[in-house]
Amino acid sequence: MRKSSIAGAVVALTFATAGTALAANPPGTASAGSADFAKASQTFKVAPLAVCDVNPDVAGTVTGSSPAVSRTGLKIGETSSTCTTEVVNPDEFLTRTKSAAKGVAFDLSALAGLSGGNKGPRLKIAEWSVNCDATDKGTSAGWELKGMSGWTGLPQEIPSGYVHDVKASNGTVLAKAKFTDTVFPVPNDGSLSMTLLKITFEPSSGYTGSITVGTVACSPTP
Repeated sequence: MRKSSIAGAVVALTFATAGTALAANPPGTASAGSADFAKASQTFKVAPLAVCDVNPDVAGTVTGSSPAVSRTGLKIGETSSTCTTEVVNPDEFLTRTKSAAKGVAFDLSALAGLSGGNKGPRLKIAEWSVNCDATDKGTSAGWELKGMSGWTGLPQEIPSGYVHDVKASNGTVLAKAKFTDTVFPVPNDGSLSMTLLKITFEPSSGYTGSITVGTVACSPTP
């Protein structure tokens, strides 16, 4: 199954509070993801890629980048992130921020390397991006996936928090892929965090652990 492009967004939240409070999420942060999975005595780890954090006190852009990485059964192309603070009204000290991460050439072949009827698909994403924007009114997040293959049964429109079963040729569920998992604090302070994709291996695959692609978080600005 190959999809050219899928995109979505989370509607901005209204920020309202009776008094000043610390947000449950940081002012703004982005990462291209990470991985920590294992099979038998082999462990495969990828430290958080292309990390950046918003500097809420200084206008400008902080960047992060990581070269392509390769582990047995997993390849991730070059990734980057930007965390920007912009002053929109200096007289009222109003700012807005944008935290974004993007990457190319995600290729999970670990499940395709399984034998017999337990052989799974090779999961590819040509390009992806995720962002979290914040103003003094609230926050919003958006995402995009391009050039997907191997994702048999994935709907044309992916709702927030959608869980996709990654199955072997015999129908066994080898992993669960959760798309656009968005978390709002309770009580709601106007902040949010989003993970574009998290793949968690099931015991039937012989693997343990998970792989994360694209994470962002942000809070309403001062």
